[in-house]
Amino acid sequence: MILLTGSTGLLGGQLLSLLNDSGKEVRALVRRVPSQEELMMRGIRRPELIEWTVGDVTDVESVGRAMKGISLVIHCAAFVSFKSKDKAEILKVNVNGTTNMANIALDEGVDYFVHVSSIAALGTIPGKALTDEGDPWDDVPKGSVYGQSKFLAEREVWRAIGEGLPAVIVNPSVILGPGDWSKGSSALFKNVWDGLKYYTHGVNGYVDVVDVAKAILFLVERRVIGERFVLNGSNLDYKKLFDLIAESLNRPSPHKYVSAFKGEIAWRLFAIKSFFTGNDTLVTKETARAAQRTYRYSSDKIEKLGFRFTPIEETIQKTAILLLKENTGNAT
Repeated sequence: MILLTGSTGLLGGQLLSLLNDSGKEVRALVRRVPSQEELMMRGIRRPELIEWTVGDVTDVESVGRAMKGISLVIHCAAFVSFKSKDKAEILKVNVNGTTNMANIALDEGVDYFVHVSSIAALGTIPGKALTDEGDPWDDVPKGSVYGQSKFLAEREVWRAIGEGLPAVIVNPSVILGPGDWSKGSSALFKNVWDGLKYYTHGVNGYVDVVDVAKAILFLVERRVIGERFVLNGSNLDYKKLFDLIAESLNRPSPHKYVSAFKGEIAWRLFAIKSFFTGNDTLVTKETARAAQRTYRYSSDKIEKLGFRFTPIEETIQKTAILLLKENTGNAT
């Protein structure tokens, strides 16, 4: 049986759907069991193949119960946030939770363990065109708490590998897909739908959620052990990304450039507004600064094994259609 964490998230939900379609029995560790309606919306056609176990990766006892009789573990659960107020929870879920998963997988003697990390856990080498799996972590103040947490979580998996855990690590870039468009990467689409006017000159990597799920199963099938793989479909500057999203939504493209100086002012103003209103803001110090930086990633390692990624234009168009259908009842 397969143990899957994070099955209610964008990537975990896609993995659950693919595994269900292929007739695999899955035990899903969740904090809340989804309703039948939610499962139908996700396209789960064989719910009898899913065993739900309520618990949390930060709770050793619930992880221990979930791990009994498991041969394959796919660990997707993570707390994604770039807000300073979430630091304790980010570290608790991402680091302590992964430590629990790896330790108990060792104790239970699972056959294979997949850890979903992030490009945020990769370092960057000045002057190098593309970041890949071999670039060392650069532990400097500019790094986000989320990135630090994923690096520390990865370190726990590497430690477990050294102790005999058959495991592989994947580092996806920004995952695009039809999730909750009020948060995460799906919020990029909602922001453009709502009339986003601003863009920066930063660059980042993007990948289709289906590709990430398929890449994980691709590596599971080959039982690659003790390695990490960058999963990145394309590197885009933010203007190009927003132009593609705007075109797919039939909305105007952002046309006002925000410099680094203006970005520094913006996150402070949004922080003040958030303080007085009590509402969360998408523009934080970390997101504002990241939007000005250039990050380019290489997926050559997994592509040399024969894996191919979906063109990013196709991913954006498909995601836009599904998000519009789910949130507005229409599709362009």
